[in-house]
Amino acid sequence: MEKQPSIIGGSCIIAGVCVGAGMLGLPSSGAGAWTTWSIIAIFITMIVMTMSGWMLLEAFKRYDLKVSFNTVTKDIYGVNVNYINNIAVYFVGSILLYAYITTSGLILEGMLGFNNKFASIAFVAIFSLFVWHSTRAVDKISVVLIAFMVLSFTFGVSGLAMNIDVSVLFDYENKGMSYAPYAMAMLPVALTSFGYHHSVASMRSYYGNEQRAKYAILGGTFIALILYILWVVSIYGNLPRDNFGPVLQQGGNVEALLVALSSVIDSEKVEGAINAFSMAAILSSFIGVGLGLFDFLADCFKINDSKRGRAKTAVITFIPPLVFSLLFPFGFVIAIGYAGAAATVWTCFIPAMLVYRSRKLEGGQDGFMAPGGTPMIALVMTFGVVTALFHFMAMMNLLPEFS
Repeated sequence: MEKQPSIIGGSCIIAGVCVGAGMLGLPSSGAGAWTTWSIIAIFITMIVMTMSGWMLLEAFKRYDLKVSFNTVTKDIYGVNVNYINNIAVYFVGSILLYAYITTSGLILEGMLGFNNKFASIAFVAIFSLFVWHSTRAVDKISVVLIAFMVLSFTFGVSGLAMNIDVSVLFDYENKGMSYAPYAMAMLPVALTSFGYHHSVASMRSYYGNEQRAKYAILGGTFIALILYILWVVSIYGNLPRDNFGPVLQQGGNVEALLVALSSVIDSEKVEGAINAFSMAAILSSFIGVGLGLFDFLADCFKINDSKRGRAKTAVITFIPPLVFSLLFPFGFVIAIGYAGAAATVWTCFIPAMLVYRSRKLEGGQDGFMAPGGTPMIALVMTFGVVTALFHFMAMMNLLPEFS
């Protein structure tokens, strides 16, 4: 009898999917909201995104373990709604892979001196193999990467933590100003930072039931939450709010944040640990997001699970983001901001719609059910509407912009 996959492994996959976008996007997007309001926004987002992931699990429970968004949405809401959802899932998955590939090339160029385009190609060629091989391979490498991230994070952040200045952390220099309005523009990035939902089907298939997948999702989002809070506090306790100007001018790119940090960190070892952590965060998210998009596309195009079939799926999963990364690289925070607006479709609206309708179908009240009833469905929908609205308001310069 094959050994049941561990909850820790699944939690690491979910945390890995989340952490890349969040660690590298949250400090810059939250610079206006600063410490207290950034933490509030992150915490609320974690709760809502965990609930919406559980709603997807409930909606999927009546279907074969190999299904993903495509099959379930089409069956419950028809072709038109499914078409919109599929575009949103593919857009977000691809733009995140695109951002990770671009950023990995830039970080490797800075660390090893490689040409950034060559580094990006090598990065995809090597690490897409884990996704092509199996979910279990992704589980194993995710556990290793999370462990490495925790170690490098502990070393890097402990170096930052020892130098935290409370007056910088709570921005006493600008005491009396309002931070809350800036949290509105942060929400799309916070949502993307917990955007693991394309991996829900992968978790359900991996464990063979909803209950174990539920705990893996909760474990993953909780790990991400703790890491985010520690990271944000460490950054904001060292780098004064007014020093974020150069980082924001470069689109919030990771290398710009690392350069800004290097001006306040004396230890080269701490700086190296933070660089290593950033690379591991990118890699874990690349593999986790790649797995979710891979399984979604396999379901969408009905590609079989043979080695040859998985090779076809790998090509359509990884090659388009790589090509766009090589041709049109741009800011990390800009990329995940757009991803956050589109992600509201399949992290909020579709999960809530699917679970609402599925509960009215035969057998809908049997087996696994997400908690909270109809009020929780309404909360998830409202959060999606508010987040999308804030993103479009920010695009039209209708929200306060920190610079």
